[in-house]
Amino acid sequence: MSSKLMSEELFADKKTGFFIYLFVEAIMFTTLFATYLIYTPPQTGPYPGELFEWQTTLFASLFLISSSGTLLLSEKGLKERKMKLIVAGVVITFLLGAGFMYFEIEEFRKFIAEGHVVSTNNFLSAYYVLVGLHAVHVTFGLGWMIVLLVQGRLLPFNLFKEKHKIFNYYWHFVDALWIIILLVVYIPYLF
Repeated sequence: MSSKLMSEELFADKKTGFFIYLFVEAIMFTTLFATYLIYTPPQTGPYPGELFEWQTTLFASLFLISSSGTLLLSEKGLKERKMKLIVAGVVITFLLGAGFMYFEIEEFRKFIAEGHVVSTNNFLSAYYVLVGLHAVHVTFGLGWMIVLLVQGRLLPFNLFKEKHKIFNYYWHFVDALWIIILLVVYIPYLF
């Protein structure tokens, strides 16, 4: 059996397992969205419209949603077996993801500095858990990109390609979650 065929079979198993993982993640986030909706708006404490700033939300969103586009550049490199294109796509995606994290950290820092902490009310508790867990997923993805860049130099191309594809599913999932967060958490209270 050729190494390419063995590699494709191994990838099919990993792909199935990873989709099961993403399904479980989707259930977990669905629960967090439901909790957020139950406790928003709060009975006491700050109202979401008093906290959220459209500029921060816009810039964070532009950075993260654009990162899915730059990951497509890397995916094109995978198809053409061009490591420079793959690396460029991953590095730009990493920088955009890091830019997103800057805005998320700044938003949390501002809220905490104003005294709007997780224990202020149930709305803020639900907000911090939902948006914070998404930020943790982005941070994990940033670390994964660093590992991918190292693996791109060390692994045979077919194995690296499989690992990269699994990462692509993860990153696009994280971006899709952000769009749902935008629609549920931010947009109803920004305008």
